[in-house]
Amino acid sequence: MAKLFYKDKPIIGLDISQTGMKVMSVDPKKWLVTGYGSIDLDPSKVQQSLDSGDDYLTRNIKDLLGKSLVGNLASDHAVLGVPAGRAFTRTFTVPPNSEKHLQEAVELEVEQYIPLPMSTLYVDYEIIERAKDQLTVLMCAVPRTVVDSCIAIAESAGLRVAMVETSISAVARLLEATEEGHLPTVIVDIGPASTDIAILDRSIRIAGSLNVGGNTFTLDIAKKLKVPLENAHQLKILSGLSAGSRQQKIQSALNPSLERIVAETRRVMRYYDERIADHRKLEQVLVVGGGANVPGIGEYFTNELVMPARVASPWQKLDFGKLAQPAKHFRPRYITVAGLASVPPEAIWS
Repeated sequence: MAKLFYKDKPIIGLDISQTGMKVMSVDPKKWLVTGYGSIDLDPSKVQQSLDSGDDYLTRNIKDLLGKSLVGNLASDHAVLGVPAGRAFTRTFTVPPNSEKHLQEAVELEVEQYIPLPMSTLYVDYEIIERAKDQLTVLMCAVPRTVVDSCIAIAESAGLRVAMVETSISAVARLLEATEEGHLPTVIVDIGPASTDIAILDRSIRIAGSLNVGGNTFTLDIAKKLKVPLENAHQLKILSGLSAGSRQQKIQSALNPSLERIVAETRRVMRYYDERIADHRKLEQVLVVGGGANVPGIGEYFTNELVMPARVASPWQKLDFGKLAQPAKHFRPRYITVAGLASVPPEAIWS
């Protein structure tokens, strides 16, 4: 019998977002990084490329793989990450005797809660918990145009897409392995342009997103303190919310955006507590992503949410071997792609 096409191939991660592309190759048995790279993108051109199919993203992925790699990629078979903000993730329950008709239950959930026709979506689901009186089902739906465009971009650079998953699921995989992610956890993933918030309780239970990110913080500081963007970025990553002569001004500048993130985080937590928790208690808040490099942001979330919060740092698990590591302030941008690259190949075929 012939082997499955991808069976013996290592896997690499490819993360495509509005602000950049990242690629990484990890040996999941040793957590050894064999290659990685990133390239920044113009958000407006990304959107135009996804909508019109022009060659902006194709040119950039070829540049990333051809000119911007540190080390080498172990394979051309990729797990592709799509932004959580473009996905719809829901958890719902059904009676045990409904398992044979689960597809119909999923279609009903899509019709009731997702503002797009079923025919325009890729929908996947799995039973994540079984109890005597109910089955808990996790459902994820992503617009077909988003997935198809991203796959075409990957294939244009000679990659073969073996699996597609949301960026927040990839982050959760890495946090489970490195940051006591077995505990019921609130994930706050602050990217450059948006923030994804999710509850990790053995799997992602619910996710939300809003258009506030690290770049928003920089703009807030520049506007409030009347300084150039470059100076604002330095103030953000060097002073941030930590005690110091400028703390009050910086915190005043960041408060409106941070309050929006906190409000969405509370909404997601409330949904989990009221509809999903089943007597389980949320234990921690983990802040990740490129926008998490604001000194004092962990303490800020601890105070606002009255729950232990910290900036996650999975780097003690990842071994870069002889490769030059990313600069400290750039490392958070690689968390999603490291999670994508850490999918065991057998998991794709299980």
